[in-house]
Amino acid sequence: MASTKKSTPAPPKTLLDKIIHAIRAQPPNNPNGVSRTAITKYLQSEFDVDKSKSSQLKNAFKKAVEKGKLIQTGQSFRVAGDEMPDLPEEAKITMEDLKEGSGPAAEAGDTVIMKYEGTLDDGSVFDSASTFEFTLGAGEVIKGWDQGIPGMKKGGRRKLFVPSKLGYGKRGAAPEIPPSADLHFTVTLKEIR
Repeated sequence: MASTKKSTPAPPKTLLDKIIHAIRAQPPNNPNGVSRTAITKYLQSEFDVDKSKSSQLKNAFKKAVEKGKLIQTGQSFRVAGDEMPDLPEEAKITMEDLKEGSGPAAEAGDTVIMKYEGTLDDGSVFDSASTFEFTLGAGEVIKGWDQGIPGMKKGGRRKLFVPSKLGYGKRGAAPEIPPSADLHFTVTLKEIR
């Protein structure tokens, strides 16, 4: 009579096997795979890999990449041959032009003077200004603005929906903007310098 006992995979023995197990046990947050830090923390918590053996761990990563077992991008790793899971779509702003304006369009490197009002999903105003100046594309403002203002012309008015990831993210900006808040702006381009 044949045995119907299910075989459980043997626990990983080598450091490389443990690294591969750690990568497969953690779904990646980006297309590059799982970060070295996340893999190391997993190895420490699940396999009691000693933190003082970081040079052995570094060599194991290096050899695995050289042998084609792992694919490295920056400080992240994937197992060669494994399919990448479907990742959520990147956050994107949405724009609605209310008035086009005239003259040249604003572009990265331009200093722009804006009038704006920002509201939360519930409609409450968290900030407004009749004159706000910044350099477009220089990282002086939230990403949603650096992406949502280019193309506007002097006198133009636009509505922007800025998802949390392109605004203030998980931290928010207390006390006005709570964590993970999506933002709504009505912006007017007053001047391009």
